[in-house]
Amino acid sequence: MKLISLLLILSFCICAHNAQSQNNLTLFPKNNATDVNPDAQLKITFNTSIVFGNKGKIRIYDALTNILVDSLDMSIPPGPRNTRTPSPYDTLKYLGVPDVTYTVNKPDRDTSHIYQLNYIGGNEFYDACHFFPVLINDRTATITLHNNHLKYNKTYYVNIDPEVFPLKDGSFPGISDKTTWVFATKATPPSNYNDYLVVAADGSGDFNTVQGAFDFIPDNNTDHKTIVIKNGIYEEMVVLKSKHNLTILGEDRDNTIIRYPNNGVFNYRRYEFTIHGCNDINLVNFSTISVGDAPAQAEGLCIKGNRNQVHNVTVIGSGDAVQAGGTVFMSHSSIKGYGDNVLGAGIFFNQCDFITTYGPHLWARNSKGNPGYVLNNCRLWKEGDGEAIVSTFARAPIKSNYSFPFTETILLNCAIDDIPPGGWGESTDPCVGSHCWEYNSVNLKDGSPADISQRVPYSRQLSMENDSQIIANYSNPEFFLKGWKPQYYPKILSKPTIIEVSEGAKTKLMAEVAAAPIPTYQWFKNGILMEGQESSVLIIDPVTASDGGVYSVEIENELGNDRGNVVTLVVNNTPE
Repeated sequence: MKLISLLLILSFCICAHNAQSQNNLTLFPKNNATDVNPDAQLKITFNTSIVFGNKGKIRIYDALTNILVDSLDMSIPPGPRNTRTPSPYDTLKYLGVPDVTYTVNKPDRDTSHIYQLNYIGGNEFYDACHFFPVLINDRTATITLHNNHLKYNKTYYVNIDPEVFPLKDGSFPGISDKTTWVFATKATPPSNYNDYLVVAADGSGDFNTVQGAFDFIPDNNTDHKTIVIKNGIYEEMVVLKSKHNLTILGEDRDNTIIRYPNNGVFNYRRYEFTIHGCNDINLVNFSTISVGDAPAQAEGLCIKGNRNQVHNVTVIGSGDAVQAGGTVFMSHSSIKGYGDNVLGAGIFFNQCDFITTYGPHLWARNSKGNPGYVLNNCRLWKEGDGEAIVSTFARAPIKSNYSFPFTETILLNCAIDDIPPGGWGESTDPCVGSHCWEYNSVNLKDGSPADISQRVPYSRQLSMENDSQIIANYSNPEFFLKGWKPQYYPKILSKPTIIEVSEGAKTKLMAEVAAAPIPTYQWFKNGILMEGQESSVLIIDPVTASDGGVYSVEIENELGNDRGNVVTLVVNNTPE
């Protein structure tokens, strides 16, 4: 009897310790949560610093049948370690693969190495991607299950071996029962007739992940659907393949962020956000970011298809940032990368920002008779110090081991900074078939005419006197994109803000917009039309006390118009 009593007491103490330990965790979805989206990522927030291991498993079971439906084995490395591998994976060692950091020049070509695999965007061989089963941000661990393993109208429980999170104080004994972390999924998916779907990381929408919404859309669909992405950080690679006629609309450009530490060493499919073989896609008002500080082949956006539009989107990648094919209209967006920031062909850029941290802004690879790039009213500059950063407009059409003799890169009314005197890359060939043309470039800092006296011989300066028809043609997206006329109903995307400036200062007011064809602008102050203020940028120089007020803008094109408040300007009486 004494032995039995002792065992019961010991068992009770262990259970009490486990319960107390789990009370120190914040689980998402919460224990006993219902109406959970099957695509939800699991999250654990600890009350202490996370220690992550290379042992143990995370398992998901069907609560009704106790059948294992998914398993993540931490002893399998996520993929080839590289210079962008996030902590703590950059220090972990695994059996079966060498303790080596691979690079673009020295990738892992040993096919015997076993890595984590997840199928993204499809179930074919080329849809398999290496991935991180757990990503650590501060004290929160985000767990990514294999796509499409959880189903609707099911109840699941989660088990986690203690070796997965071997906390230094031993406060995580693991989860090994059927009751500590249980959740039930929604009874049914959204209706296929819904033309409006919502993604929300907190689970309040139709899907938790962007990929979950993409997977829901049937291949080769014909009905237009809008996928709204609520503010949040979405830690995922996303792939949209063979789907059409969609608008992906973020709630706020700066606060709707899709990001992942992907790159060309980690995956052959090196892009963060992939659109492949898709037509009539509109990307609007969010950020897509390839995570990592070290240079890599790591596009933030790959977009290949016809009649695709990108409005008010931030793209951050690294050698390259954007890769494109087909026909694309990109407006009021920014592209930042390590060099060759735009690769491919077929993009008309309107009022976009180009930021390089190392090399050329562009590398057009169009064939004869097909569109390369037009930059209309864009801005180009570099970030970083030192003469080693050479931010030319673009690579030369022909040089040494590469040749794209019909390269087309045309700059119209662009503001530039830190562009070398030659403008374009040095060539080993006259490049007689290329269109490396420039019209009315000005200095970004003060708007004065750019010095074009030393441009490379194969480039050409356009003038209104001699080339008015060329300038008019290439200012027209429909002409450049071979008959496709981009169309998007005008929409003001700016959230009203308050800014404070000093008397005597100079300020610029701009609105974030989405519209195609390119809209006209009209500014208003306190609801009263401002005569002559019809530019996309309202410049006040110098600011006076009377300039304080509420500024709004109306944009209009042939599809309609939209009007919205942009900024409340507060003038500080203290002179600058």
